[in-house]
Amino acid sequence: MRDYLKFYIDGEWVDPAALKTLDVENPATEEIAGRIALASAADVDRAVKAARKAFDTYSLTSREERLDLLERIIAEYQKRHGDLADAVTEEMGAPGYLAQKAQVPVGLGHFMTAVKVLKDYKFQDDQGSTTILKEPIGVCGFITPWNWPLNQIACKVAPALATGCTMVLKPSEVAPFSAQIFAEIMQAAGVPAGVFNMIQGDGPTAGAALSSHPDVDMVSFTGSTRAGVEVAKAAAPTVKRVHQELGGKSPNIVLDDEVMTKSVSNGVKAMMVNSGQSCNAPTRMLVPAGRMAEAISAAKEAAESVTVGAPTGNAFIGPVVSKVQWDKIQGLIQKGIDEGATVVAGGTGRPEGLDKGHYVRPTVFANVTNDMTIAREEIFGPVLSIMGYGDLDEAVRIGNDTEYGLAAYVNGADIDKARKLAARLRAGQVSINGGRDMNAPFGGYKMSGNGREWGEYAFAEFLETKAVMGG
Repeated sequence: MRDYLKFYIDGEWVDPAALKTLDVENPATEEIAGRIALASAADVDRAVKAARKAFDTYSLTSREERLDLLERIIAEYQKRHGDLADAVTEEMGAPGYLAQKAQVPVGLGHFMTAVKVLKDYKFQDDQGSTTILKEPIGVCGFITPWNWPLNQIACKVAPALATGCTMVLKPSEVAPFSAQIFAEIMQAAGVPAGVFNMIQGDGPTAGAALSSHPDVDMVSFTGSTRAGVEVAKAAAPTVKRVHQELGGKSPNIVLDDEVMTKSVSNGVKAMMVNSGQSCNAPTRMLVPAGRMAEAISAAKEAAESVTVGAPTGNAFIGPVVSKVQWDKIQGLIQKGIDEGATVVAGGTGRPEGLDKGHYVRPTVFANVTNDMTIAREEIFGPVLSIMGYGDLDEAVRIGNDTEYGLAAYVNGADIDKARKLAARLRAGQVSINGGRDMNAPFGGYKMSGNGREWGEYAFAEFLETKAVMGG
């Protein structure tokens, strides 16, 4: 049983202004795994003041000092790899293999990438008698989600530290354990007092106080579009910079070629990773209409090979994070049935043999049209919709027919054709045949947010531009 009842503020673990606690559930067992304290507006104010004070000195540190700090964080993070993986599995149900090989390493990867970028990043550009300076924006407020907890923390904290900013982190109250260990890592690495602060809390209280605080210069939020709108509203009166990485309903265009069935199978597996709880998951699969029967057969076989079970075992996917999420997913699966889509695999209810825990059956729908609820709304579970297209123009039209624009996918043997399609898709990131790059910018078009994270492009979010003229 984890008891995390203190906040990390100004280099110390401190008691909340008034103790209010929240039980944290293990989604695999439905048992209470620990408690956290919930921050009030007074706690947020204390953390912001510490960050504001620390900014005066940390913003003046040299590139070499910040590189040394990042390297120390990397060393401490590596020491706590196992602790972090155990926490992620317990708090949000990630299977052990996923926690060990993806959830924890991707957080480390952001720090390593920040080191590489910082070594050569140009903070000054001379243009004749004018000097263009890139300066740290100030105090940053970070509100992060539960689905990839360390990824979303690290992809904000690493570039913020690299550019000379100070910060207050509010992780998700649904999956807070890994963030607590992350704060311990920051302390062990010797991050100067007040540069990194962490409070636990919920969105309506702590998140709103952080977003609206007049001494926060920038707020970066990752989560649902609905919550992102509230963050932006709270931030608007103080005209602070708002960065958002929000929802998605990403299309996956499968080309009509000799590897189509393999592309379908791979697409199903990619959709199911992390129990479908990824904002950039390839949730809408577009296949050649004339080969729909082949696609359905391949998708059914792939979905039925996805094992579901305790995250401490050998299953491919574990539970979804909470009863709230489970109920939402079940309702949307039923909605798909009611609106006339065909269940190819899975369906409502828990998988056979699992009578406890928030487990969802890996589900594939066929005969889906893009006006159906399951094709429009972000389900955030292991649920895939298959749609047919007549030609590639129609595939692009369907792919872009969404309010979201976070990610898109193209799979097939003809790379030139795939690249031409990628250029036509309205999304912030397009992956061809599973391509990945830690330095590539990540963020969305339309209602998937604004701004970019990851690599060199993330640095820009944390910098102000100043022109110094004459002399």
